[in-house]
Amino acid sequence: MSIPTEPIGSIPRPPALLAALAEHAEGRLSEADLTKLQEEATVETLAKLESLGCPVLVDGEQAKSSFVTYPLAGLSTLGSQGAVIPFADGHTRQLPVLTGGPFRYQVRAESYLRGAQRHTERPVKQAVIAPSALSLLYPSEPIDGYAREAFLRDLADEAEADIRGCLDAGAHCVQLDFTEGRLSLKLDPSGGVLDAFIDINNEVLGRFTEAERARLGVHTCPGGDQDSTHSLDVDYAELLPKLFQLKVGNFYVQLASEADPDRVLSIIAEQLRPGIRVFVGVTDPIDPRVETPEEVRDRVLNAARYIPADQLGTSDDCGFSPFADDTSTSRDLAFAKIKARVEGTALASQALGL
Repeated sequence: MSIPTEPIGSIPRPPALLAALAEHAEGRLSEADLTKLQEEATVETLAKLESLGCPVLVDGEQAKSSFVTYPLAGLSTLGSQGAVIPFADGHTRQLPVLTGGPFRYQVRAESYLRGAQRHTERPVKQAVIAPSALSLLYPSEPIDGYAREAFLRDLADEAEADIRGCLDAGAHCVQLDFTEGRLSLKLDPSGGVLDAFIDINNEVLGRFTEAERARLGVHTCPGGDQDSTHSLDVDYAELLPKLFQLKVGNFYVQLASEADPDRVLSIIAEQLRPGIRVFVGVTDPIDPRVETPEEVRDRVLNAARYIPADQLGTSDDCGFSPFADDTSTSRDLAFAKIKARVEGTALASQALGL
């Protein structure tokens, strides 16, 4: 069996879709027309990934406004002054803030999955936002009549339903995006916020059977937006031991952009347990240079020195455009890097005799 390789999620949107999103925001394009263009972009994305030989596909998040906020579209109990995420280049992203309850997802990831499955026979992976990220929606001051404890119960129920819907729809894997994990250590070096995030996520993950958790995964990275990160300067050694406490069968770990990948791999090796697989990042979406298949091969072979081949997989470090308006990476560049990942992983499998 060869080493498995999977994308993380987002692919840059085509120019026509980007223009349509702007027109829709200005009220000059109907919801129906935007939906049609999003579906066309999804079909094009799936076909391109198939042509590159990807064994597992994603829809590229062509219909999501962002990897974080898709469940919130249409939610009326939101304000604009939520948590601010600072990036190294000085730009920020701001989450909305909850103004009332009960909290309910307005959109479930299952809808994106089923939309993609209509256009391919290959396995489709579905990314969902981790409940820990959405826990940041609750304001610092209590909401009258809706305590934080009640919100967290509702959030856990909604996140479970989001994941379970994808599993029931036949997702190859459901990946929780957990970029806030590394960021939490920058905001709170004591690790208290990270511990709370792990507990929130495990409350949900613990509701699934062992067989179901084998199809669940978690993705960690230092953020990747407009060619910048929010927490690359945070020591992975502070995150990884706690990350591997999460009750999933698959871990997707950004690695290609790390300054000392061997140190990270040695930490991962210490956290390995039977029954899990670690997908290491072998392409860097922020780097404008396209990795060669041989470079990817060598990264995989190096990872195999620390992680047994039957527990090893490859991925991109993170999504290529997690926010719909991020145009810092071109669509062609993303596909070129994915092609290098697929071909380089195959070369490594051959070198390992798999």
